[in-house]
Amino acid sequence: MKLVDALLLSLSLALMIVGIHQTVTQGVQASYAIFMFAVALLFWFQYRRMKRTEEPPVPKKKTNRGKKR
Repeated sequence: MKLVDALLLSLSLALMIVGIHQTVTQGVQASYAIFMFAVALLFWFQYRRMKRTEEPPVPKKKTNRGKKR
């Protein structure tokens, strides 16, 4: 997992927790925007993860290390 992916996932989790707290204290209307932002970050995380798995692996260059001629 790359740093950006880890940040996206943790930020979306933190926003979910903040949204739940806002829902309990102030109601759904006050926390709706926070939940939508958290869901958008989760979608972005999933998009990045799927895009990374679709890319073909880069072939490694062969080196002649250790071979004597």
